[in-house]
Amino acid sequence: MRVVHQASPWRSLFTDDGTLKLSALTAPLSHLSTHLSSPFTSLADAHAWQLSLAESLVHYDLPAWRISEVISDHNAMLYRQAIALSLDEMRAQGWGEPPVDYCVLLLGSAARYESLLGPDQDNALIIDDYPDHRHVEIDGYFQALGERFTRRLDEAGIPLCRGHVMARWPMWRKRLSEWRTQLSIWSADRRVKRVQQTNILLDFAPVAGNSALAERLAESIASTLPEASLFMHEMAALLDELPVALDRFGRVTSSPGLAAPHHQAVNLKQQGLLPLISAARLLCVRHRCPEMSTRARLVALDQAGELSAAQSALLVAAFERLQQRLLDQQRYNKARGHAADGWVDVQRLREDERLLLKFDLQQIKAFVQQARAA
Repeated sequence: MRVVHQASPWRSLFTDDGTLKLSALTAPLSHLSTHLSSPFTSLADAHAWQLSLAESLVHYDLPAWRISEVISDHNAMLYRQAIALSLDEMRAQGWGEPPVDYCVLLLGSAARYESLLGPDQDNALIIDDYPDHRHVEIDGYFQALGERFTRRLDEAGIPLCRGHVMARWPMWRKRLSEWRTQLSIWSADRRVKRVQQTNILLDFAPVAGNSALAERLAESIASTLPEASLFMHEMAALLDELPVALDRFGRVTSSPGLAAPHHQAVNLKQQGLLPLISAARLLCVRHRCPEMSTRARLVALDQAGELSAAQSALLVAAFERLQQRLLDQQRYNKARGHAADGWVDVQRLREDERLLLKFDLQQIKAFVQQARAA
């Protein structure tokens, strides 16, 4: 049976005599604070607390995109704690202080602050430039740091990236000058693998260390990629590999290539959000828009004249509703001990929700085609 009503703290904001009752607002979160305020709370306990946090925020009638920002903030805090604990451990073992400046980057949904309840790790590391003769010493230090903090996060419940997109690997741990050289190599032609790797790097946000290094990397991206015509053409062509979950008759359906858990399941992450996110990213790179979140990118594309105000608003609404569908399904799954993944059971949606889902996917499909042809 679906719950159609829940008591809201907003309805208890005033007492009978009109006095503001702030305790009514803080009550849904008060039981959570005791679990997070203790300095002895482990990373695993803090991460396990996240589902309760999400449920409490739902009690405030917050939309999913706002809740995803809070979840992302919480994950960023877990990153910082894991890095701090790793640095303390290295000091105790005689490694000393970091030999040069560095910046740990969040990548993907974490960088866009759009994480829901089942993210894995996607991260990278920028190291300030140092002379080649110190490479073994300095890279060895940051390799050890990368291995330690990613292991801690994995043990806490944020699993290692299956694609190895993590600072523990040399591909995603480089000096700033090496990142700039890497960008030049990746953008020099239209090889699919290089464009895919660059797409991963394009959504990044500093989480620990010297954020000025991340700013310099962003400047290099803005000056390099829009001028690389072959690369940008291939980036657009790769949108074809992200089909929207509509068949040729316009019906909501999942791709035959995806292993659906049952015939009514649609992977809204792979065939809804990712096409929208990728098309918005492409157009923002082309127009040198620095925004990182999908909502901000869609608004920026309106301001840049690439989208009309009406189309931008429709796509923002579609993004918000897809986030809501995914969060609702993930909460449902987690409550039953199942995985929080990208699949949504269409059978659980009301008729109006199905019609809106179809409409939203149609808007996304048209936008992807527009970005592909631009």
